[in-house]
Amino acid sequence: MAEQSFHVAVVGATGAVGQQMLDTLDRLDFPIKTIKLLSSKRSAGKKISFKGEELTVEEAKPESFDGVQLALFSAGGSVSKALAPEAVKRGAIVVDNTSAYRMDNEVPLVVPEVNEDALDDHKGIIANPNCSTIQMVAALEPIRKEYGISKLIVSTYQAVSGAGTEAVDEMYEQSRQILDGEDIDPKVLPVSGDEKHYQIAFNAVPQIDVFTENGFTFEEMKMINETKKITGDSSMNVAATCVRLPVETGHSESIYIEVEKDGLSTDKVKQLMEKAPGVTLQDKPEEQLYPLASDAKGKDDIFVGRIRQDLDEKNGFHLWVVADNLLKGAALNSVQIAFSLVQKGLLK
Repeated sequence: MAEQSFHVAVVGATGAVGQQMLDTLDRLDFPIKTIKLLSSKRSAGKKISFKGEELTVEEAKPESFDGVQLALFSAGGSVSKALAPEAVKRGAIVVDNTSAYRMDNEVPLVVPEVNEDALDDHKGIIANPNCSTIQMVAALEPIRKEYGISKLIVSTYQAVSGAGTEAVDEMYEQSRQILDGEDIDPKVLPVSGDEKHYQIAFNAVPQIDVFTENGFTFEEMKMINETKKITGDSSMNVAATCVRLPVETGHSESIYIEVEKDGLSTDKVKQLMEKAPGVTLQDKPEEQLYPLASDAKGKDDIFVGRIRQDLDEKNGFHLWVVADNLLKGAALNSVQIAFSLVQKGLLK
């Protein structure tokens, strides 16, 4: 029997994540019968090459999804809110890479290595988690499954590409201006819509997204709430501090966990990481081997190192986790969800 192939649409095809989605669909050879590239009216008409064929980007409208079986969205939350239900109405399954549906009780929030079975209950829309959440929960899942996690504290060192191409351009321009002794005029980061903007070149900015009333940013609250939803463990204590660094691609995270069961050691954590799907262990301090954002760029895996037992808490452990935020943190996880839908017979 011939392998089934599908009618696919990519919404936000001209953006950084949309481009990565197309590259990943091509590279992993997802079974595609036809593909539509959709975008805003502004980007419609652009030409993009896919599998050696030049395709014209079309404006995304409700009728664009007629006949589409799988729609990958990465064009901003307002677009997903407006068009994802229209795609579902026309028979498509939507994998949404925005924050629009992540905390919706009716929508599964999925990292295939962690909670693939949540796909069984989908009602047409599946949410792709925040990039910084994905790499953390996928790395920690083998430990959580075997030992339980009661407390999780994470500090992130996040790449500028997570804020879009405009932010990356600003980082490089500021770097040049500073090196040339020119004045800088920040306009994008930490949040383009906020009143104040700060230099990102040669700096660390402890704000990603806007602040909420409790003093945490939306990015931090996403990590906290999404982790509990994905793991199904609402009793886990989770805290996050999210920081933007002048790195183009690759989020790094310093993670501290406390496990519920006794008996875990650094050697055991390393063994669990070596067996974990989609994880590469890089942990030889004597050789200065540990994960680096510059090495993770363009790679599918999540890299884990600097594994240490806490000096005061016997069930406390520290890890350093790095991944390409545009790949595993966005495009790759979306495409992995699509493959899981096919394997489970849910994409028809």
